[in-house]
Amino acid sequence: MDAENENGPVRHSGPVVVRRGIPEGAEARVAELYWDAFGRKLGPALNPPGTAREFIARHLHHDRGVAALIGGEVVGVAGYQLGGRALTGGGARDVLAMYGRVRGLPRLALLALLSRSPEARELVMDGIAVSPAHRGHGIGGLLLKEVVALAADHGCQRVRLDVIDVNPRARSLYERHGFTAARTQHTPYLRELMGFSAVTAMYRPVVMAERGEER
Repeated sequence: MDAENENGPVRHSGPVVVRRGIPEGAEARVAELYWDAFGRKLGPALNPPGTAREFIARHLHHDRGVAALIGGEVVGVAGYQLGGRALTGGGARDVLAMYGRVRGLPRLALLALLSRSPEARELVMDGIAVSPAHRGHGIGGLLLKEVVALAADHGCQRVRLDVIDVNPRARSLYERHGFTAARTQHTPYLRELMGFSAVTAMYRPVVMAERGEER
């Protein structure tokens, strides 16, 4: 059974509730999940971990995420870019305010290496983070399905995501849900710095039958 909130549909799948939008008050929890999943990649730009989690929580865009909850607790989150905004916000001024000018300027350069911009009628995912205690139970798949439905609702023709070479588990999940690899960018110069040496762009077409109101 579906319900509605201010951000869109809320879907129930057994004990898991999937909703569009990050619940107010869950910022620290979402930052914790996000950092657990992507800290290895983001660490050089946002470390130390405590400061990084604070930065992410402080600059979240609540309407650019899909959350999975069990018993009211966020156990998974998927972020996406649409309309020039992503789940994780914070511009150059915010980075410099948090880290200072001397430490902040190199971090801005590293963050620029990770930035991606959607093409026309394209939704770009920022990745999926699921609590370690709840992995392997299909939550990632539920989040993916909701992101695809959201993309259809916004008239997007495809969903794009990038997966790094050291995360084969994530790539396997994406492939099971209809994503196919399009191109791989090899970045051996980033292995020592950021822990990966290749990034593969994957795409999944969106069809109108996947619109949220028809699910």
